[in-house]
Amino acid sequence: MAIDQDSGGAARLMRRKEAAKYVTDTYGFPCSPNTLAKLACVSSNGPPFRIAGRIPLYPQNGLDAWARSKIGPLVRSTSEHTRRVA
Repeated sequence: MAIDQDSGGAARLMRRKEAAKYVTDTYGFPCSPNTLAKLACVSSNGPPFRIAGRIPLYPQNGLDAWARSKIGPLVRSTSEHTRRVA
């Protein structure tokens, strides 16, 4: 466990492979290390991370916030989902 000074507390830091597995196992949607790598290079829509030398480290709380932002609201039908998106 490492100290995350931005949040003022302890945050678990994970390497990319572990971070992808954590998101998949915790939130139920597929996430691969390659996806995280691509998001880190070409997008600002990926989860936040720190760099230790050449190694990206993802804080668990950042992964949680990012994964929750990817999940839509609870709906009862696909037509209800379409209305909410539009």
